[in-house]
Amino acid sequence: MEEGVPEELRPAAVLVPLVMRDTPTVLLTRRTDHLHHHPGQVSFPGGRMEEHDASPIETALRETEEEIGLQRQHVELLGHLPVYRTGTGFEVTPVVGLVAPPFDLKVDDFEVAEVFEVPLAFLLDSANHQRHRVVVRGALREYYAMPYGNYYIWGATAGMLVSLQRFLSA
Repeated sequence: MEEGVPEELRPAAVLVPLVMRDTPTVLLTRRTDHLHHHPGQVSFPGGRMEEHDASPIETALRETEEEIGLQRQHVELLGHLPVYRTGTGFEVTPVVGLVAPPFDLKVDDFEVAEVFEVPLAFLLDSANHQRHRVVVRGALREYYAMPYGNYYIWGATAGMLVSLQRFLSA
């Protein structure tokens, strides 16, 4: 078990939506400030697996529909990245999918403060991947950050983007 990661992990899944514009982008959300888990943070749409979810793919698509209204028929699934374990007790499966515009979003403003896109090239450029260290509950934790304009992409979201970059460059 990784140091600082709880032993009892809750399964979750997120969608890594690659928007196929002239210059491809990644669609991200900023969570509302009142949420219990990760308030105000930049994240992918997604969340905890429910008993009725048949797979992490189902979780990612269901949560994406609930949070931002992106319907599953607009997502062409490519596969998934390695599971990402968080210090907050989640085992997250990042599901990667292509999204072709145009598409309509209907944001759940209880969970999502904002939806925005970041150029894929920026996120895949390792020159934009900062490494940070912090001590949490007596354990040294390392995490990635990718500041972009007024957005601070860090933690699990940045870690999954680094995983995507490594996968694509392999």
